[in-house]
Amino acid sequence: MERLWGLIQGAKRLSPGPSQTIYKRVEGTQQGRLEEEEEDGEEVAELPAHVCPMELRGPEPLGSQPGRQNLGLWAAAGRRSAPYLVLMALLIFTGAFLLGYVAFRGSCQACGDDVLVVSEDVNYETSPDSHHSTLYWSDLQAMFLRHLGEGRLEDIIRQTSLRKRMAGSAGMAALAQDVRAALLRQKLDHVWTDTHYVGLQFPDPAHPNTLHWVDEAGRPGEKLPLEDPDVYCPYSATGNVTGELVYAHYGRPEDLQHLRARGVEPTGRLLLVRLGLIGFAQKVASAQDFGARGVLMYPDPADFSQDPHKPGLSSHRAVYGHVHLGTGDPYTPGFPSFNQTQFPPVQSSGLPSIPAQPISANVAFLLLRKLEGPMAPQEWQGRLPGSPYRLGPGPGLHLGVNNHRASTPISNIFGCIEGRSEPDHYVVIGAQRDAWGPGTAKSAVGTTILLELVRTFSSMVSNGFRPRRSLLFISWDGGDFGSVGSTEWLEGYLSLLHLKAVVYVSLDNAVLGDDKLHAKTSPLLISIIENILKQVDSPNHSGQTLYEQVAFNNHSWDAEVIQPLPMDSSAYSFTAFAGVPAVEFSFVEDGQAYPFLHTKDDTYENLHKVLQGRLPAVVQAVAQLTGQLLIRLSHDHLLPLDFGRYGDVVLRHIGSLNEFSGDLKARGLTLQWVYSARGDYIRAAEKLRKEIYSSEESDERLTRMYNVRIMRVEFYFLSQYVSPADSPFRHIFLGRGDHTLGALLDHVRLLRSSGSRALGATSSRVAPGVGFQESRFRRQLALLTWTLQGAANALGGDVWNIDNNF
Repeated sequence: MERLWGLIQGAKRLSPGPSQTIYKRVEGTQQGRLEEEEEDGEEVAELPAHVCPMELRGPEPLGSQPGRQNLGLWAAAGRRSAPYLVLMALLIFTGAFLLGYVAFRGSCQACGDDVLVVSEDVNYETSPDSHHSTLYWSDLQAMFLRHLGEGRLEDIIRQTSLRKRMAGSAGMAALAQDVRAALLRQKLDHVWTDTHYVGLQFPDPAHPNTLHWVDEAGRPGEKLPLEDPDVYCPYSATGNVTGELVYAHYGRPEDLQHLRARGVEPTGRLLLVRLGLIGFAQKVASAQDFGARGVLMYPDPADFSQDPHKPGLSSHRAVYGHVHLGTGDPYTPGFPSFNQTQFPPVQSSGLPSIPAQPISANVAFLLLRKLEGPMAPQEWQGRLPGSPYRLGPGPGLHLGVNNHRASTPISNIFGCIEGRSEPDHYVVIGAQRDAWGPGTAKSAVGTTILLELVRTFSSMVSNGFRPRRSLLFISWDGGDFGSVGSTEWLEGYLSLLHLKAVVYVSLDNAVLGDDKLHAKTSPLLISIIENILKQVDSPNHSGQTLYEQVAFNNHSWDAEVIQPLPMDSSAYSFTAFAGVPAVEFSFVEDGQAYPFLHTKDDTYENLHKVLQGRLPAVVQAVAQLTGQLLIRLSHDHLLPLDFGRYGDVVLRHIGSLNEFSGDLKARGLTLQWVYSARGDYIRAAEKLRKEIYSSEESDERLTRMYNVRIMRVEFYFLSQYVSPADSPFRHIFLGRGDHTLGALLDHVRLLRSSGSRALGATSSRVAPGVGFQESRFRRQLALLTWTLQGAANALGGDVWNIDNNF
């Protein structure tokens, strides 16, 4: 201050003498009040020796000459002292910043594992070995990749595929013990087993299934050879049926409707359908809805690769597949099968009432050449030798199915790494362990990746890693019968899991090729999947990431990669039944299906040949993709789930519904309720996003509150207005039943079609022949709207913060 005062005095001496405005003390009732006084520049005022309050007044009027001189003096002094003031301010700011930083770092190192993160670029945690060793995202990523490369993935896949491991068999029991022992050898916090007693269906060796021609008298005649007699359809209806044969393409509702349009009635007949596009159970369910008596399913060569350099499915092979339109034990629907005697005898509504049997391409050829009637459309033609395919009908057939039900124990095996901050929130990773045949692609690859991830994360824990949330590794049993093991576990702990399970990642069907990657997933995970794809190298495009490989030829990467969850995946039950977001990654061949899935030829050798030696690289890519996703899901400060995505999902469906707004308006109906509910959801999502953005990252209580709201978004879309026992898949977007948005769209389409159209059967199992019904429409609209509105309200937070005028 003395230096500043000297500068001011020097400026006054050098000043040409303009007037200045100064302040002097005024004694009186207002102690310390200053009064402006104009003085000549030659007079020197004495500065008060003590500090007192000041009252600043505006500048003198323009006509005041003396004031101008003094203002010039102050301006000159200010110009000279400005650099020193700026320098002093910078020194004070820098000192305060360094002091605060040192204090913050000290507090962080004192709290150790309580350091929190949000993005990939900040530190994840402090290593327990040293307070000075901090793990960043790049450190965790490098640590994961380093430990992952130590496994012997190929050897484990080969050894697993050589073991007989059908659910309920002695081989499966031995494998279960080996998997449990492998988990116990790792640094896990908990390892345990759950056993369920489920109803499974097996062929009867004493009474095998049969197929006969029918003679003119209607009696079974010449027997047709079932070249794969062990292959069957679990949960098929049993008994004997007779009927004329009709070719029905893939057996979809639209295929059966086309038959009727061509004058070929499927009712009362046996249908011959090709495998592909939809699952076994959906084919049989559609046939049943159209009144067919039975279904024969075969693999057509047209649906598989014709590359002479790759192995193909033998024409003698039939393909295995269950026909329960659902998941879990169909004899205890909605309830866990811990002890079947606790529940009354009941059956799932998804069990078919007609028999079904797989047959080989050779047997299908014998049947097709006997068909008469109209020529099948060009797109229905396959690659079996002989004349072009006809629709039929053909000669009569007699089908006998003699499968029997058996109460069978199955075991799910669990291993857990507890989280440090949110141990009651679980990131779940699972893989099917059982297989009907060798099951290399079906389950051996997934089981191998699961065990490798357990070993890798255990090694990371030993090197200082500790996830924020718990990692739960599960080996499922009973997968080939319709995700029985996973669904029974969900049924047993449903009231708990929707509060604690954050995400489920399935490793089933992970490697079926190497050309393209598919991510069958909930919309909540699309954004984080995009982020991870940018960090994993492509297994067959050197120098490119998986994202670059996809984006190179596609403007929209998600249109190429993202697919809906299929019912035959364990991931489907987690989302559509339990309301937990889920994903299943699969590398596939471009345009053609893996030919050996669910056959006796799904061996290590055939999978290796299909991938032309790239199996290790593709398995490694799946493990890297899954592992890095697990790190983000289990360790990010804020859950990386994109809760705004469902607004886009609703918008896409609304676009389809808008096509029929005129038809509805003519009947005095409207879709305004859905529009309003969608708007409320979008506003609630945006409000939550702004709250998170403006919140304190270090507020642990607030962060946990936000994470709870985010992780339950999927659960909000389970309809609370239908019974889980009657409609287990209550999800309004991914489920099945009259409460779903898909069922509403199918119903509205009937406004422009004849009453005989059967589109409603695809998502709600409505019998064909029923037209548009206003009462049903109103009920569907109410169920859908209030579920969507409830999701918006729940996402909005506390009831006093919800602001909508719905």
